[in-house]
Order: sequence, then C-alpha cells, then structure tokens
Amino acid sequence: MIDDILEQRGIKYFPKGNDYLVHCLNPEHDDSNPSMRIDKVTGVFQCFSCGYKGSILALFNERINHLQVRKELFKQKLIEKRAESIGLSFPFNYIPYVGNWRNIRPETYRKFEAFQHTNPDYINRIVFPIRDVSGKIVAFNGRHLTDGIPKYKISPRGAKMPLFPTVTPRKNKIILVEGIFDVINLHDKGLTNAVCCFGTSNINEDKLSMLSMQGASGVDIFFDGDDAGQEAAKKIEAMCERIGLLSRNICLQHTDPGALAQSQVDKLTSKLYA
Repeated sequence: MIDDILEQRGIKYFPKGNDYLVHCLNPEHDDSNPSMRIDKVTGVFQCFSCGYKGSILALFNERINHLQVRKELFKQKLIEKRAESIGLSFPFNYIPYVGNWRNIRPETYRKFEAFQHTNPDYINRIVFPIRDVSGKIVAFNGRHLTDGIPKYKISPRGAKMPLFPTVTPRKNKIILVEGIFDVINLHDKGLTNAVCCFGTSNINEDKLSMLSMQGASGVDIFFDGDDAGQEAAKKIEAMCERIGLLSRNICLQHTDPGALAQSQVDKLTSKLYA
C-alpha cells in the first residue's frame, strides 16, 4: 500500500527493516543523503536530519483505511511469529528459476533454490529463500530483473537476516561479501566459502562469532572498492579483532564481487588459497 503510493509519485525508496528510506519530503530541506524513514504499513514518516514528520497518507490526501492497516499489521505479526518458530514455506505454485541471468549458471540458481512467482511481492523478480544456520527459511529476498524499485525486496517485513549461506571454510577462512548476488557469483565460479551480510550495516560481532562456530579462524572481507565499501571493511576488521578472528581486506578497485568473470575469480582464488 505505502510502496504503491511512493511509486505512483515517482519517489525513490529503499527498504530498511520495517521502514522505507527516502530523501526528505520537506521542500525546505535539501536532503542529499536519504534521511527520512517511512513505516511500511502505517505510512508514518520522520526525517532524522531536519525533524520533519507526519503521514504519507495525509501528505498526499490518500484515504486512510484503518481496518486495512490493522489487518496488515496483524498479518505481518503472524508471519514474523511463524518465521521465528518453524520458518517460512515456499509460496504455493512457485516456479523454480532455470535461466542464467547475469551469466550465472542454472545449476547455481538451483543450488540457491531460486524461484519466480506472480505474488505482488515477487513479480518480475528472482527470489531466494534465506535460510539460517539451522536450515530454517527466515526470509525471502527478491531481486528485480529490470530497474524496478526497490531493486531488492525482502519479506517478511522486519526479517532478521543471517549471514548467508551456511558454508564450510576454505583453509579456515570465510569470505564476507555484501549482497546476495555477490555471494552467488562467487559460488558460481568456485569460491564456495563466501557468505553475504545483506548490507554493510547488517553485521555485528554476534554474527561474526557464528563464523568461528562454523570452523573459521579468519575472515576475508570483500566489499566494493569504493570509499563506502572500504570504510565499512575497516569497521568489520575492528570487530574481528575484538572477537579474536583474523581478518584481511580484499580491495579490488572499480569492481565488486558480483561483477567478476570466471578468469578474475580464478586469479583471486589462486592468490588467496595457493
């Protein structure tokens, strides 16, 4: 509902937990970095830079369906409780994805259980079930096949994303990347000890400690080579040091793990594990 309103008005938004992150809608605030959060269900918003707050529904004179809001909140709570206990299930009539989008082999998509579906949350997306270390599905992550907004859609709302997937270390090392297509591309080309964190802000010492429990003594941090990626890598190196994990930063300028060709991954593999 809220995302439909934003899309109809051409407002670019990014999912952030229970909210959408947008450039501030205050006409007096030149918000160069998105600093406004909008609740995905209620539409209540607040800019944490200038303090502007209100309701998307009221701002755009949309009729407030209080019953629908209550239903959506209740439905979301049921999904979250189910995910916490027994996990999520594949949607009815899902179709396994069998293509090779982004030059990733169909067998790799099968390994990651990719599928497509006509549900509004999944349409025109390749969807991946996200399993935790116990094998339970805790979320679905759908990547739009064109330029749809948002590029990635995670459901259910507010899902707690683990490091994904659960892997076996290689020479006691695990590679940490940012996004799901970063990790899928590396697995596709032979680096099957890679895991992703679903965003550089979605990592903490508890999650890194789980890697130790999987037999890792070190983490190779492989984020984007730009300033933002390298700044995040430095923070994670500090976390690793605090919990006793060895770490090293893999910095490749002007590229990212999801864009590497087979020859580049082969070269990287030789460098890391010769």
